[in-house]
Amino acid sequence: MGQSSRTTPKVAVLMGGPSAEREVSLSSGRECAAALRGEGFEVVELDAGPDLCDRLAEIKPDVAFNALHGRWGEDGCVQGLLEWLRIPYTHSGVLASALAMDKQRSKEVYAAVGLPIVESVISHKDEVMKAHLLKPPYVVKPNNEGSSVGIYIVQDGANRPPVLEESMSSFVMVEEYVAGRELTTTVIGDRALTVTDIITEGWYDYEAKYAVGGSRHELPADIPKEIFDRCMDYALRAHDALGCRGVTRTDYRWDEARGADGLFLLETNTQPGMTPTSLVPEQAALFGMTFGQLCAWMVEDASCDR
Repeated sequence: MGQSSRTTPKVAVLMGGPSAEREVSLSSGRECAAALRGEGFEVVELDAGPDLCDRLAEIKPDVAFNALHGRWGEDGCVQGLLEWLRIPYTHSGVLASALAMDKQRSKEVYAAVGLPIVESVISHKDEVMKAHLLKPPYVVKPNNEGSSVGIYIVQDGANRPPVLEESMSSFVMVEEYVAGRELTTTVIGDRALTVTDIITEGWYDYEAKYAVGGSRHELPADIPKEIFDRCMDYALRAHDALGCRGVTRTDYRWDEARGADGLFLLETNTQPGMTPTSLVPEQAALFGMTFGQLCAWMVEDASCDR
């Protein structure tokens, strides 16, 4: 951590920010700040706005706990600022953050190390609204957002392509839809924890992720050992291939009808949610790590060496 003479490390919890995931980030940040105070840290909560650099220079924290989600906070931008200021920070560095946030580039990294992915293309949203670029069913989503923001599912037999909101980025990802179960695995340091089966009534969208009762989490997942072991192995390999550090969470879709051939990586989250309904704290708790201990571990793991 930072070269400070203080006996109690000062932690600036970065939250909020300007992304589409601002509200989730505020919730994550408040939870983490409270947990860190409970672990004895001096904590300053900081809504990351245009004055972030000046605020950090004024506060002079020993560590920045990055509880930001989405663009600017999760894609290497804030990480670069913290590197320049030489403030150790939690989660992955500049390059890994940028790669993981760009869904297409992260899939290229997965493919290069032999991890299973589904077909996808990047196209201007005008082209996506003119004609089917993949055979339905398929998914249209931003290439660089998380939390299931801006997801469109084009069902099998759809006559027309989707009509996208004007707020969608100019270029979007069109991806083959995989039927089946939503699975996820957390990596802490160099250890994969377990597999969670996320059970919902429909698509695992923003509401299902963050609303109380929006989804049910079964952990460890009641799935065949071969699929379980592959999830654990793939999560570590994805974490390492992207160059991640700290805590990540890799998400999958598994089509049971296709057996082991039906398991595909969707994405690796370098700054997974830390809210009361979040998956990472649940998996850590299964191994006896309290939420406070998890947050404290992340502070101790902080670095500014990319």
